[in-house]
Amino acid sequence: MATPPSSSPAPLRVGLIGYGLAGSVFHAPLIAATPDLELTAVVTGDPGRRAQALREHPGVRVVDDAAELPTLGLDLVVVASPNRFHVPQATAALEAGLAVVVDKPLAASAAEARTLAALAERRGLLLSAFQNRRWDGDFRTVAELVSTGKLGTVHRFESRFERWRPQLKGGWRELGDPAEAGGLLYDLGSHLVDQALTLFGPVAEVYAELDARRAGAQTDDDAFLALRHVGGVRSHLWMSAVAGDPGPRFRVLGSEAAYVCHGLDGQEAALKAGGSPTAPDWGTTPPEGYGLLGADDRLAPHPTERGAYQDYYAAVAEALRGRGPVPVTAEEAAVALTVLEAARRSAAEQRVVAL
Repeated sequence: MATPPSSSPAPLRVGLIGYGLAGSVFHAPLIAATPDLELTAVVTGDPGRRAQALREHPGVRVVDDAAELPTLGLDLVVVASPNRFHVPQATAALEAGLAVVVDKPLAASAAEARTLAALAERRGLLLSAFQNRRWDGDFRTVAELVSTGKLGTVHRFESRFERWRPQLKGGWRELGDPAEAGGLLYDLGSHLVDQALTLFGPVAEVYAELDARRAGAQTDDDAFLALRHVGGVRSHLWMSAVAGDPGPRFRVLGSEAAYVCHGLDGQEAALKAGGSPTAPDWGTTPPEGYGLLGADDRLAPHPTERGAYQDYYAAVAEALRGRGPVPVTAEEAAVALTVLEAARRSAAEQRVVAL
């Protein structure tokens, strides 16, 4: 049994499972940048990734098997492995008495996510899904405009993650086995649906179009979702690997004004380039990257809120200390997975699915 989180000033000790893209680019740097967390251990059996982890985080302990983590006196385990391992590895950590963060999607199904949530509740342990895109600067801007009423009553929300990647890259994300939870719907769609739910609440109806456009593609690489929220807002969500001319990142239409912005939040690119959230200009958007706010011929640049991926792990630390809520709950992840499952059913049956 792991030592339970304490209120002592010593940083909370974190074990990270997986040191691929998610582990090395997102989780490890963000954990390292959080004062109340210490990256104590990394699990990887790959010699190259082992060397990379030791180089990038001197002093970290690298182990071959996640089964070793409960013996290391950890407070938190982060699961950043391929999707098919999320549920068994999170289950093992919870059963060992460890709090858990799981990279999105939390599970391959809403039922599995709720089973994990029930286990965490029985054990009295934190379980959170990593949804860093809630802390994108452009999304935080949209959230501020919605919450303050500057758009009036919002009636349509458009959101896109569109890229130009006409050739398959290979890897588990492009495999067709449902256990992999691959494809853009579960990859980028996990973010887009989570953002729509965060802004506008529960969904009543789902319509989806899922296509595999690229030669040899086993799963969706071009997708569209239309959601009708219980409150009346309609969300239109696009995700594509074959968009030679990406549309606006956000286009939000309300009774008083509209907001539109292009491009992607820069934090992912900064992390890939070796940047750190401790940098003074982290998460800032230059004026030429601002979106436009207004209506008709009265559109004007509107400053973009600062992006802050590091705030997710700061909130996790506060929750472990008993000083704040879990930043993204397992139930929230399960609700998003319910929408994604409805989207798959809608596309397969070519109909609107009621929730």
